[in-house]
Amino acid sequence: MSVDDYLAGLAGPLREIGEKLTPVIAAALPGATGAMWHGHPVWSLGDRPGQRPLCLIKAYGSYVTFGLWRGQEITDPSGRLIPGARAMAAVKLRDVADIDPALFSDWLRAAAHLEEM
Repeated sequence: MSVDDYLAGLAGPLREIGEKLTPVIAAALPGATGAMWHGHPVWSLGDRPGQRPLCLIKAYGSYVTFGLWRGQEITDPSGRLIPGARAMAAVKLRDVADIDPALFSDWLRAAAHLEEM
C-alpha cells in the first residue's frame, strides 16, 4: 500500500484533510521520503521507511493525527502541539480548516533541523 492508497481509502472528510496535509509536508521536507510504516504514512529522512522518522499522519474515526517524532523539542507558540509518548507531540485535525500550512511548515522544518544536528 502507498501513501496515496492510504488516503484514497479514507472517508471523505478525513481524506480531504490528508490530501491537504501531504503537499504541505512535501513542500516543507523536500528531502524526506513518505512511505507506509506500521499501517500509516510516515515521512523520514533517508531512503527506508522508519529511518530517522520526522512526522506521521494517522486517521481515526473522526479525526486525523499529525504527529512529529521529536515534537516536544519544537518551539510551538501556538500551543497546538499536544505532548505524547516519549518525545512525540501531535495535533488532531477534524477539518481541513485545522491545517495552518505556514505553522505546520515551521514545525516540519524545525523537526528536520533537529535531525540534522
